[in-house]
Amino acid sequence: MKEMELLIYAILSVQNDSGELDSMLTGIKGISGAGLYPVSFQTVTAIASDINRTELIANSSNAIAYAGVIETLAQYFTLLPMRSGSMMESTGDILRMFERNHPEIEKNLLNLQNKVEFGLKVFCDSEKLKEELIGKSEAKTARLIPQTPDPQISVFREYVNKKLEAHKLKEMLLSHVDSVITRITAHLDHLNAVSKFRIMGSETMIIDAVILLGKSLKDPLIH
Repeated sequence: MKEMELLIYAILSVQNDSGELDSMLTGIKGISGAGLYPVSFQTVTAIASDINRTELIANSSNAIAYAGVIETLAQYFTLLPMRSGSMMESTGDILRMFERNHPEIEKNLLNLQNKVEFGLKVFCDSEKLKEELIGKSEAKTARLIPQTPDPQISVFREYVNKKLEAHKLKEMLLSHVDSVITRITAHLDHLNAVSKFRIMGSETMIIDAVILLGKSLKDPLIH
């Protein structure tokens, strides 16, 4: 039978609240109803549970349980949420990770103090969006200009035209995405938010962003 491994939910900044944390963890259950426990190193603590890797199935039940642990802890502690499925083999591995990276982890936690993190994803049908952008540009007119057939270079010309058109469409799409980001950041600037954007993560997800701002500004951001 395969031995249990450790699933890590979050890393917390814990100074003098270890008693409060221990008490809180007794009332929280992780994936598959597993109990949670802290693994501490100096000023930082990982929240983990024992789990068999076969139990770590990517389904809605596990996703809700994982997010629920993080959401509950975030109400009381400054934390770095771990990516779902973050595993280590033993508490010793966690402690060695902390020993190697403690200054950086502590710095990141300090930056998050009294702040809240939001994820922002923008989805669309990129093919339909391309069609709309073409309709608003000179590209559509340029494509309709008749070409005089030339049997000597028609195949090459067709290949080049397709490449140029694909490049033009990509540039138009990226320009449009940049304009959307500009509008978003204009609003975020009023909230003194820190944001990081990743574009075109897939054909349907054109923007994937992380937004960090003060807890008191949560409502203005949502509304």
